[in-house]
Amino acid sequence: MLDVDFVRSRFPALDGEWIFFDNAGGSQILTPVLERMRDYLVGCNVQHGASYAVSHEAGARLRAATAAMATYVNAADPSEIVMGPSSTQLLRILAGSLVQTLQPGDEIIVTNCDHEANIGPWVELERSGVRVKVWRLDPDSYQLRLEDLEQLLTARTRLVAVTHVSNVLGSIHPIAEIARAVHERGAMICVDGVAYAPHRPVDVRELDADFYVFSFYKVYGPHHALLYGKREHLLRLPGMNHYFIAPTDVPYKFQPGSVNYELSYAMLGLWDYLDELAARHSAAGLADDPRERLRFLFERIARHEERLAARLLAFLAEKPSVRVIGTATSDRNQRVPTISFVVDGRASDTITTAVDRHKIGIRYGHFYAKRLIDDLGLQAQNGVVRVSMVHYNTLDEVERLIEALDPLLKA
Repeated sequence: MLDVDFVRSRFPALDGEWIFFDNAGGSQILTPVLERMRDYLVGCNVQHGASYAVSHEAGARLRAATAAMATYVNAADPSEIVMGPSSTQLLRILAGSLVQTLQPGDEIIVTNCDHEANIGPWVELERSGVRVKVWRLDPDSYQLRLEDLEQLLTARTRLVAVTHVSNVLGSIHPIAEIARAVHERGAMICVDGVAYAPHRPVDVRELDADFYVFSFYKVYGPHHALLYGKREHLLRLPGMNHYFIAPTDVPYKFQPGSVNYELSYAMLGLWDYLDELAARHSAAGLADDPRERLRFLFERIARHEERLAARLLAFLAEKPSVRVIGTATSDRNQRVPTISFVVDGRASDTITTAVDRHKIGIRYGHFYAKRLIDDLGLQAQNGVVRVSMVHYNTLDEVERLIEALDPLLKA
């Protein structure tokens, strides 16, 4: 069992009166992350690369943070970690670099269920003669079918862009299996892990992802993000920094204006928290293997989140007027606790605004997965109602949400 009381004690915002169920839009921040950020700004807030000692210390801290994030995603080398302001910006930098290596007629495959961050930059490459194909979600099963992808892949396919978890549906896509199919055709895969990373350990080598991106502000940190790229790809791709930055200078050649030092260093606080959590859950024997410790902790996180999802989904299933948009199972192997639904005859915004007065934060809309909402015919209802939970939420909070929703969902 997850020690939820301890978990909540490490998130200062949870001391207030609001319940936060909009975590897929942004999670609350950890105390150790705030402490690391302050420590950097007070102790070594100087430019890197100078000869004096404080600058050396500042550079060492950034290298330590980059190495820690490399371990967090199981990258082979810290140089495979590019940190930047947002997943959207990092994907645009990647697309701008990659297009310089493509020829007219080369093909990129996107899905219709990704966040626009992993669709728009690739669609825009059509202006350079790249052909963009769409891998469409099955509207009945809410699944991406591998056989549909196989029909789209050709000898001209250069990249497949796909989400690990839909930020609307909450369903987990089989990235390792998809990557095998993509690599058999000699193409690369770019994975948006933004909606996955808060809930499960990321292992880019196990997935065999060529590129993988997620946002720290949805993984209990500040507004900052990470792009992983296999080193061989990052070395051969043109940089987006000044002309005199060496082609071998990764990740710096993909960080125009440099990286935000204090936000990068702050993410060491995530490891501080996980170390604390491990100590609370008898994981001391795993101390020498950080990846094994991650798996140990996230299994407990996943089990807790599964219980939260099960309770809410069971309640929604009792309401004839409600349609869950996505799989109705709470199985942690198939979904994360991001749950979307619509109500017959009701605009989704009327549900969320009615819940607001209970000091419970949920959300409605398309969540920047507008192509999916349009394809499912849900825009007329102002999109979906989304409840997105994480491991610091509790069953008591779910019960309070159910109490607020119940009179709104009467048939």
